[in-house]
Amino acid sequence: MEKQTEVRTQKGKSLIILGFVVIAILFLIYARTASLGLTPEAVLAIERLAGIFYVIIIMAFGVITFGLFRYHKQKALENNGGVLSIIAATTFNKKSRRIFLLTFIGYGIFFSLTSGMLVYQPEVVFSYHYGAIIPSAHLTACCGDPGYMPKITVYLTEHIGLQIVPINLVLQIIVSYLVGLNTTLAVSAFTFFKKEGGLSSVGATTGLFIACPTCVGAFSSIFVGSAGAIAFTLAITQLQTMFILITIPILLITPFIMAKKLRVRGGNCATETKHE
Repeated sequence: MEKQTEVRTQKGKSLIILGFVVIAILFLIYARTASLGLTPEAVLAIERLAGIFYVIIIMAFGVITFGLFRYHKQKALENNGGVLSIIAATTFNKKSRRIFLLTFIGYGIFFSLTSGMLVYQPEVVFSYHYGAIIPSAHLTACCGDPGYMPKITVYLTEHIGLQIVPINLVLQIIVSYLVGLNTTLAVSAFTFFKKEGGLSSVGATTGLFIACPTCVGAFSSIFVGSAGAIAFTLAITQLQTMFILITIPILLITPFIMAKKLRVRGGNCATETKHE
């Protein structure tokens, strides 16, 4: 039985790795293809590839989601006192899954609003200013920096639209997942010890600005005015990599820190959850 559980855990891990490898390869292939000479035939081929690009990304995240669920479930069932088992067991009950889902969706929407993925411009009429058909969707297959193409633009109403950029989409899903996991674990830790760790909130706040230097400018304009905000935004753009390097490690490390606290202070009681 123990061997069978270990095999299932490894399969879940393999699916997670496979999904991320596929996404990485897809980004590399598209960046290489889109950089080739633009002939009429090449443009048509790139446009077809752009459509396939998003289909494969959705499938890859489906594989990753299934792998995460399988890995999480098996680790929770193991409940062997290891850090990963504590994280899984503590966050796999019905209440924790509800908290995770609400956090994942809520943070994802918040990220979308501040990053420009979800656009609301009450002062702009899309059909008038951009000549857009309402509703409509457009796929921009070429050309731009690697990771920023192909881009999907959707006009939902005269003032609400979507601007989906591949790298932003991938980072949003990853960071929203990590924020959801951290929040769920922090709530469980608070329940047991009446105390929350600070790293989780720091990571969530920093994660908001990953691949989104313009949202910092939007907030700064309230305090420093338009001209200052533009200069500030340009400066923040140069620090984009730093935000990514700081945030994701924090969000990855924090669950381990909280799980160790649960193990040291709470013993096995912290992981006695009902798997519904």
